[in-house]
Amino acid sequence: MASKHIEVVVAGVRPLTPRIKEFLLASADGRPLPRYEPGAHVALHMVSQERGPIVRHYSLIGGPAGRDDPRHVYRIAVQKEDRARGSAFIHDTFAPGTRLRVSAPVNDFPLDRRDACSLLIAGGIGVTPIVSMARSLARRGCRYSVVYAGRDPGAMAYRDMLEEVAGDRVRFHYSDEAGVLDLRGLLASQPDGTRAYVCGPAPLIAATHDAGAALGWDPGRVRSEVFTAGPTGDETAFEVELRRSGRTVRVGPDASILDALRLADVPVLWDCARGECGLCPLPVVSADGPIDHRDRYLSAEERAAGETLCICVSRIRGTRLVLDA
Repeated sequence: MASKHIEVVVAGVRPLTPRIKEFLLASADGRPLPRYEPGAHVALHMVSQERGPIVRHYSLIGGPAGRDDPRHVYRIAVQKEDRARGSAFIHDTFAPGTRLRVSAPVNDFPLDRRDACSLLIAGGIGVTPIVSMARSLARRGCRYSVVYAGRDPGAMAYRDMLEEVAGDRVRFHYSDEAGVLDLRGLLASQPDGTRAYVCGPAPLIAATHDAGAALGWDPGRVRSEVFTAGPTGDETAFEVELRRSGRTVRVGPDASILDALRLADVPVLWDCARGECGLCPLPVVSADGPIDHRDRYLSAEERAAGETLCICVSRIRGTRLVLDA
């Protein structure tokens, strides 16, 4: 896949909760940005003086309540995580006037507005694509409902916006008071033909798929998106030597091999950037440390053999990796 990087400038910053900020990203030249559908996200490409290149993915929200953002503006929200990595860099350094590059929008979490009924399930910061979907469904008069789960009201971004958009179609679940959300009961109560869309922490996504399977739902009736495997906190930089092309590229702790190669204008094949499609694996010639496989494509036997890795998500726990590329 080829994707053009777009120069943007931070046009606005707004705190939503103690840990979440909203950012407006405007095209640097004022021209319209590429269009997108609900569920789409963009990759932010940044450079830290201390850590080098940083790449993070964030869902596009679309606008405030019933109004669309101008065509030259993207709206995202970023939750600052405990580890001082990409999200902390954004929170600490982004201010009006900050310049960066973003990818064209990619949508691996598409909303089908032809569904008989849509159930939108959000957990924590996973609310961002759900807001975009709710705005679209409400505008078109579709049949839908929303369940938004979080610890408490103060930690839940866009709670007021969802109330304004969805009205009595939205239900809030506060886990500090009510405990774990009963997903099986929630799915069982839905009208025939309902499709569920879920975004949030990995356990919430897995539990929703499990609940659907337990009820005999076709797997396609539960849609979710899993972004690139998140940092574990102990990533280190290493070098990648491309044996056939004779090039060596540094991979920083906050970027994937794919990110680093593309930043260096090395042509590579890729599609999903989540370790699922099988387009990006490259043969491994040697590695001076264990391969940290983070994909969902290679088999257990292929991982154990250590002869290939998915460059979009996997890395090594060492200092040098040689690829047959």
